[in-house]
Amino acid sequence: MILVIMEQNAGAWHKMSWETLAGGQQLGQTLGLPVTAAVLGSQTATLAAELATKALDKVYTVEHALLEHYTADGHTAALAGLIAATQPTLVLFPHTYQVRDFGPKLATRLDRVLLSDVVRVSEGPTFVRQLFQGKLNADLRPATPAPHLVSLQAGAYRADTLAAGSAPVEAFSPTIDAVRQQPEAPFRESSRAVDLTAADLIVSVGRGIKEQENLPLVEDLAKALGAELAASRPICDSGWLPMERQVGSSGQTVSPKVYLAVGISGAIQHLVGMKGAKAIVAINKDPHAPIFEVADYGLVGDLFDIVPALTEEIRKAKA
Repeated sequence: MILVIMEQNAGAWHKMSWETLAGGQQLGQTLGLPVTAAVLGSQTATLAAELATKALDKVYTVEHALLEHYTADGHTAALAGLIAATQPTLVLFPHTYQVRDFGPKLATRLDRVLLSDVVRVSEGPTFVRQLFQGKLNADLRPATPAPHLVSLQAGAYRADTLAAGSAPVEAFSPTIDAVRQQPEAPFRESSRAVDLTAADLIVSVGRGIKEQENLPLVEDLAKALGAELAASRPICDSGWLPMERQVGSSGQTVSPKVYLAVGISGAIQHLVGMKGAKAIVAINKDPHAPIFEVADYGLVGDLFDIVPALTEEIRKAKA
């Protein structure tokens, strides 16, 4: 059995929970295992009802007064009990700040290893992690018996692939003797003027733009499409665009419906950040650029000819 641990805060789902659930459904088919999901809290009926509309074998509500606010102690005790009761083969978590907090503690409690930030799981099971900012892939197989604890990287699976269905809901009452910690406010990343992770359309620019004075060409294309403007690291390092618009291993990880890469060669550090895009369109004058290996559609040519023509045609179509 695969058990997916969903994350919520004050009755709102963390968006990566749905990606992890989609991953669980796909892995259930690949590994031939039933898929269940669990939600923790003090009042989870509404969340469980929503979760039960997905194609799952069962939904577990894990309720306790000490789970009203997140603590590593509370989550560890509750999940250790649920895992002991259900005996899953694989336990999946979203690779969030919260999971990074309690995950190692839970793994130690169970005498297991947490395989974190996994990008792919295949038969075996074999778990794939990226090393050195995505330069290398490592295939890992746990030496310990089940359950295997795994957190999935943002964008590894797409939430829009979730299959609908109807699942029964079962209540699990955990035993939590004491919580030594005082609940604190959830971790928050520093605020950004733009959240690329929420964008459906992204136009991203790379070194092929040559000079900062040429950026308006790509900005016009983004405006015509109604897309967010993003960039590879060299553009942001040069100060041509703010760092919050950087996509890649040291920037934001995005999963839009369409990712249009303009003048981006496709260094692995950049690909790590946009691999979750549903459709990738690349414009580059080098037919051997690595970006074409992952692109769904490729235009080989000079961006200074292609981008203005594309922008004009888009505006005509919208007129």
